Amino acid sequence: MATTTPEPPPRAPESAARRLTAGELDVLRAVGRGLNDSEIAGELGVSGAAVRRDVARLRTRLGLRDRCALIVFAFDHAIVSPSRPDSPARTGVSSPSTPRLRPRLRISALGPLRAWSGGRPVNLGPMRQQAVLAALALRPDVAVSRQELLNDGWGPEAPEGNVVQVYVYRLRKCLRPDGVGEPVICRDRFGYRFAGQSAVLDVTRLDELTTEADTAWRAGDLPAAVETHRRALDLFDGEPLAGLPGPFAEMERLRLTERRLALTTRRAEGLLRLRRHAQALDELWDSSVTHPHSETVAALLMRALHETGRRADALSVFARLRELLIDDLGVEPGEPLRRLRRSVLRDEPERDAQDGMTNLALRSA
Repeated sequence: MATTTPEPPPRAPESAARRLTAGELDVLRAVGRGLNDSEIAGELGVSGAAVRRDVARLRTRLGLRDRCALIVFAFDHAIVSPSRPDSPARTGVSSPSTPRLRPRLRISALGPLRAWSGGRPVNLGPMRQQAVLAALALRPDVAVSRQELLNDGWGPEAPEGNVVQVYVYRLRKCLRPDGVGEPVICRDRFGYRFAGQSAVLDVTRLDELTTEADTAWRAGDLPAAVETHRRALDLFDGEPLAGLPGPFAEMERLRLTERRLALTTRRAEGLLRLRRHAQALDELWDSSVTHPHSETVAALLMRALHETGRRADALSVFARLRELLIDDLGVEPGEPLRRLRRSVLRDEPERDAQDGMTNLALRSA
């Protein structure tokens, strides 16, 4: 009597791993090493919510039922090696999927200022000390004088004495808790300098993803552009540099908030072109609450509502924005938005108005 060999459990197609993006591979590699969501967030310098979304998206994309199946997939496809369960970032061993050694230090400024060394949170000390770190880390490899740091962190009320030197000394110790390697903050005759190669900054990653998304957009690959914009937005974990005092933090907070808005509107434009109106509406309603005076957000929201047959709602968005602009700022909506309103009243598409608002979003980016 012939015996029947049991069939192996179904596996994801071999090509699935090759279709994953670099960001997805990072998350999958961390899951394969057995890290939990909080540990992955610390190691990759993103929010915990972003990690949870990425894990769920990986399961859906690979057709895997749970986290254990993701771990098995990572080992089966040599994303994690059984002989080297730790990541190359921890062991110093390179692999084909990780082309370079990553610094142990990660710093996040797209939310409260935070840092991790070897995946472990770092206590950055009092808020003024954190303001000094932000003024250095967000200008990597640029010498900043002691007086500039005083102006950045305190403004006209800068204290006398050696407070900057004390804060830099403490930051050097907490950012290199094991004392191994070159100091993160160096000093020369021009001032203090944050060594850019010593850390991974989420703001730098934001620049990289924005460039990647813009390249995909220009190439006509809207799905890739929209997805890359999502990955860039996932780096944000609240208000940038939340709570940090001083003129430098305030200006950077404003700049990074504007970048977030530009990315949001650019992504919404892509979603509308892809006819993914429901998704665009969800994100635009949230943005209209956060940025109630933004004509770009209002224009995209009006388009999404109009294109889904909600003409009256689209006109209500204009009326509400006009009231806010007049009451709060004493100005009327701009001509592109008024032109879009006229096209909605006529129940006709207005490409000029749409393109005008899209160009405004591109200039903001």
